[in-house]
Amino acid sequence: MAENVVLVGRKPVMNYVVAALTFFNAGAKEITIKARGRAISRAVDTVELMRRAFIKDLEIKDIRIGTEQLPRSEGGTVNVSTIEIIVTRPE
Repeated sequence: MAENVVLVGRKPVMNYVVAALTFFNAGAKEITIKARGRAISRAVDTVELMRRAFIKDLEIKDIRIGTEQLPRSEGGTVNVSTIEIIVTRPE
């Protein structure tokens, strides 16, 4: 089974809401919304907008936070925060 993941980046929040709703409309039971760095707040906004405006009974199943080490262009590494919000739609 393919994992239903929405990767949040720099686009407007509504783009990610539409992507997540598309997964649900295609029959997905749970969706993972992933983001890192400055996009974390946009991922949270995505889930909140879905809960408030589109799917009133949306449940947050799990929230995972972590850190990734990314290489820097001038050498060395930089730590970037990550978040995964797993949401489900009850039957």
